[in-house]
Amino acid sequence: MTDTDLWVRRFHPADDAATRLLCLSHAGGSASYFFGVSRALAPEIDVLAVQYPGRQDRLREPCLRSIHDLADGLLPAVLPLADRPLTIFGHSLGATLGYELARRLEQSGVIPTALFASGRPAPHRTRLERTHLRDDAGLLAAMKALGGTEAALLDDEDVRAMVMPAIRGDYVAAETYTHRPGPKLSCPLYALTGDNDPKVTVAEADAWREHTSAEFELTVFPGGHFYLNDVVPDILGKLRTHARSVSAEAAS
Repeated sequence: MTDTDLWVRRFHPADDAATRLLCLSHAGGSASYFFGVSRALAPEIDVLAVQYPGRQDRLREPCLRSIHDLADGLLPAVLPLADRPLTIFGHSLGATLGYELARRLEQSGVIPTALFASGRPAPHRTRLERTHLRDDAGLLAAMKALGGTEAALLDDEDVRAMVMPAIRGDYVAAETYTHRPGPKLSCPLYALTGDNDPKVTVAEADAWREHTSAEFELTVFPGGHFYLNDVVPDILGKLRTHARSVSAEAAS
């Protein structure tokens, strides 16, 4: 099995697509969170969903409790996929991981077409949070309070026992992240957030502009931390528009 096979899921392979979209999920999330996105965007865009260790088909692997370690592990899996223009979309934990991956890609000579950073403060504005220090009940209560598609599943005792290590590991990674100074990204950066998200203010989302030397845009949607579940057509529209602009630029 290659690194790519280990880390990346292609639910609807689009071998003829001009561009690729790499999707990175939130804390406690998995590649399957983006199944609907893959179905909606194929065959125009080849959607790649990242599977973090410690969940679903990687359940037996230990979780990585550092965003830097996750980015280091993910890089060799993604580099072979950069034979076509590659866009990165990350939500919450996935936004910071996407940023760190983009930094590593650029250091390797690969410039992503863009980073879409959703539901997360800019890397240098990451908050001091201690949710990962709570007991299991407290951690699950905090996660449920944010909503999301997986929250209802946590009422099942067997499911809780299976997913708790991944949830805790992801929260450790998200809440202990420290930004390391370095060059700004060369790719465009598009920040997205909900106007009532308890995990990020509009000002914290707008601060992403400090991490790119290229185009920046902030889009604020109504909603909380999982605002994106309620505005799927809008998010898909943004991704399609971006992919078509990249394709048109390449053709010209």
